[in-house]
This record gives sequence, C-alpha cells and structure tokens, in this order.
Amino acid sequence: MSVSLNKQEKCLRRFRWQILIAMVGVASVMGAAFADPGDVVTVKRLGMPLAAKIAEKAVEVCQGRGYNVSAVVVDRAGDPQVVMRGTQANRFTIQIATDKARSVILSGVDSSVFRRNREDIRMEMDHVDGILVLDGGVRIDSAGTLIGALGVSGAPGGDKDEACARAAVEAYVGRLDLP
Repeated sequence: MSVSLNKQEKCLRRFRWQILIAMVGVASVMGAAFADPGDVVTVKRLGMPLAAKIAEKAVEVCQGRGYNVSAVVVDRAGDPQVVMRGTQANRFTIQIATDKARSVILSGVDSSVFRRNREDIRMEMDHVDGILVLDGGVRIDSAGTLIGALGVSGAPGGDKDEACARAAVEAYVGRLDLP
C-alpha cells in the first residue's frame, strides 16, 4: 500500500509542477501583451572599426593639407569611442577635439552651426564642462539618425578642422546610410 501511495504522491507533485509551469507561461504571455512598446528601445550605434576609419581619415586629410591634428569620434552619449592623434599634433588637441564633438551631441547640429545659432550664449556654453562651441565638430548620421560625432582640432582655424572632419565622414557615407 505504501508503494502505491508513493506513486500517487509523485504523480500529484509532477502534476502540480506542470500546472505551475503552465501558469508562469500564461502570465509571461499576458505580461507581454500589456507591455508598453516604449519599455525597451533599440538604438543604432557606430561600430568601432568604422569609427576608427573615420578618425584616421580625418587625420590623413588634414595631414595632406599640412595640418597636424587630432580626431575624436564620440558615441551618441558623447563618450569618446576613438581617439586618433597625428604624430606631430599637440596633446591638447585631443581634449579640444573631444569637446567639439560633444557640442554636436549636445546641440544635434555641427558645432559651427551651433556656434552661429547660439552666439548669444556661446561664452556661457564654453564654461560647461566637456563642451567647446568652436568650429570643427560634425555629425555622424546613419539614415538620418545621429549616431555619433567627429571632432577635429589642430589646424590653423576651426573652419579647416571642420573641412577635414566633413571630408572624413563623407568618405564613409555609403557605409553609414544603411537603414
């Protein structure tokens, strides 16, 4: 008699576990049905290999024009992803290039556009840690979405820094404009 009771207990336990698992499954499906589509967000990010190519291209373009520069690619949060300093570039150009790129992330436009549009607060913005409102930072977009920025520093003028940055980003536009 104890043997058959043991079998019945085991069968009852197994049945209880199966019911519990089924209930958890139903609850997870029901939870997913009521989930807000904004609960989880997918974002585009610039891959490191392409970020490195863009930074290297900016330094090469400027070197070809006789300028010793640094180029910094920041991600969509403004964090440095790639730092490339030309052999003869001053060490301070790294920080300046980074801060130019971050001004692009802050404003959503090239740093020269931000400077022109907000000349009224430029001096105040230059006191914000990690931001410099100077020419030389450009957007890196993928199919119209800002995924990073490139800052260049070291040429004799921000307009020249920006020209090198723009040439570098444009060199890879075919790889960036993917949906």
